[in-house]
Amino acid sequence: MDAITAPADRKPLINSLFLQVLVALALGVVLGMTAPGFSVQLKVLSDGFLKLISMIVAPIVFCVVVHGIAGAGDLRKVGRVGVKALIYFEVVTTVALALGLLLALVAGPGHGMNVDATKLDAGAMGSYADNAHKMQGAGVGSFILNIIPTTSIDALARNDVLQVLFFAIVFGISLALVGGEKAERISSFVDAVATILFKAMSLIVRLAPLGVLGAVAYTVGKYGVGSLQQLVSLVGLYYVAVAAFVIVVLGSIMWMTGLNIFRFLAYLRAELAIVLATASSDAVLPQVMRKLEHLGVRKSVVGLVIPTGYSFNLDAFSIYLTLAVVFIAQATNTPLSLGDLLLVLGVSLLTSKGAHGVPGSAIVILAATLNTIPSIPAIGLVLVLSVDWFIGMARAVGNLVGNCVATVVIAAWEGDLDRARAAKVLEENGDMAD
Repeated sequence: MDAITAPADRKPLINSLFLQVLVALALGVVLGMTAPGFSVQLKVLSDGFLKLISMIVAPIVFCVVVHGIAGAGDLRKVGRVGVKALIYFEVVTTVALALGLLLALVAGPGHGMNVDATKLDAGAMGSYADNAHKMQGAGVGSFILNIIPTTSIDALARNDVLQVLFFAIVFGISLALVGGEKAERISSFVDAVATILFKAMSLIVRLAPLGVLGAVAYTVGKYGVGSLQQLVSLVGLYYVAVAAFVIVVLGSIMWMTGLNIFRFLAYLRAELAIVLATASSDAVLPQVMRKLEHLGVRKSVVGLVIPTGYSFNLDAFSIYLTLAVVFIAQATNTPLSLGDLLLVLGVSLLTSKGAHGVPGSAIVILAATLNTIPSIPAIGLVLVLSVDWFIGMARAVGNLVGNCVATVVIAAWEGDLDRARAAKVLEENGDMAD
């Protein structure tokens, strides 16, 4: 890694992306409260921003992964990083699933609701039903086949990160095996394209405050500030669960690498604010990868772990999955035996994988999970539809933090983390210069 240069003159505070996002967030709340009709129409700002980000995510993932593998030199090292990442993902995801299950049983957020499942509106699930039935009983074989794209162009066109990652790994390994001048020319070209794409992303990110303004104004205008009252216990418990998981579980993992989780969160504060407001971690994928490289993580590790984690390391989503399933059972007065609880945990381990990129992914995966557990009425899913956006905000933040921590930890295991640089960067605790 290059030596850390002395910090340049501080930029004016008004140029801080974090401050701009906070101002946009506050303005969105005010607009939503004072002009709800107008605010709902501002959703176009959020949708437009997310589409701009989505436009460029897949090619960036492809370029970063291909260049990372081709530049790593040792393909055995690439394989070792991949295996370690998958093992880490499975262990930490299991902990997250167990935490959601435990908190739901201890806190009992659904007790006392006494909902009659036969009177719930099945029509509210209409837009999710088809996708849920497609996933029900699909099994591990179907999931594995879905990783393989029909064509490479199709994977890029649909922004399927997992399929793009698969093709990029195959292409990168092939490029490394070919070697020589031809491979060097292709690798240099891919790196140049990635540089241009990152510059394009830096321009798009400047529009983040508009995206945040639109998302928050729409949410407050449509649902109202008090829209959490109906299911406040579930929402509150979930936010506490995600915070506890990040601080205690992920904080302990970071501590073992010699880094502080609070400084790490402060370093990513602008990205986390955008994710919280838009409820989408896609919005910051490229700049998070750049920040991790700036922190001292080797580029090849960032390129492999972050995109893989978007499908296999959904920590906050895993917490929500088990928490919501038990909540629905409690709300509908459905008794759960030890066997039912173990089934919830086992099924969730499978259904929680590959959720990223599925339209309405949380609801779809939750529906598929409920459909495999006969004792719990699947129609109870209607109970959580009204608060999914609010839960999605914390869910996206928790997933992003989990993937960033995973990248740092795996890099530390591989000796691909410049610890002195990381400590220095986190201590400075400032935004990375463009």
